[in-house]
Amino acid sequence: MTSSTFFWVTSRAAGTTAMILASAAVGYGLVMGGRLVRGGGADRLHLHEILALSTMVAIAVHGLALLGDTWLHPSIVDLTVPFLGSYRTLVTSIGIIAGWSLIILGLAYYARRRIGVRRWKLIHRFTAVAWLMGLVHTFTEGSDAGKLWFIALIALTAAPALVLLVVRHGRLAQRRPTRPTGTSAVWRAEPA
Repeated sequence: MTSSTFFWVTSRAAGTTAMILASAAVGYGLVMGGRLVRGGGADRLHLHEILALSTMVAIAVHGLALLGDTWLHPSIVDLTVPFLGSYRTLVTSIGIIAGWSLIILGLAYYARRRIGVRRWKLIHRFTAVAWLMGLVHTFTEGSDAGKLWFIALIALTAAPALVLLVVRHGRLAQRRPTRPTGTSAVWRAEPA
């Protein structure tokens, strides 16, 4: 294996690992947020934190390993700033935005007291959007995209989180207050 191939394979492995870990973190976070499991709150929180931090490390390795790829030969700016690289600019940029978003939103946990827990909970919901963008990047770019084994691996690990996300948003939609038609001054939430 040449050194360039080593960096390319390392990036592929780290990207795949990042997507699997992100799917596990998002799915587990949805289980916690939906209160689908009772008891052991501290242990659940630690596992969610470990999955999130592991995802961040894998994302960093995924991007940084490409610096050694002599075929692609990207610069640090190509790998960190969306829409500046010349290789598959749109899907690469989606991946860059997803990666930065997952890292920033994940690290925001440590600033939740400063920014306010309520505000943190609100912005933490965007983690699902970043994860979905990561899935788009995963399925549309790279040498493994389109291969059956890769599609099966990512689909099997992402499916539980996708189902939980749909269920969670379905529940939220049912609980949203509704406004009677024809009135604007007084409205109330319908009973759950």
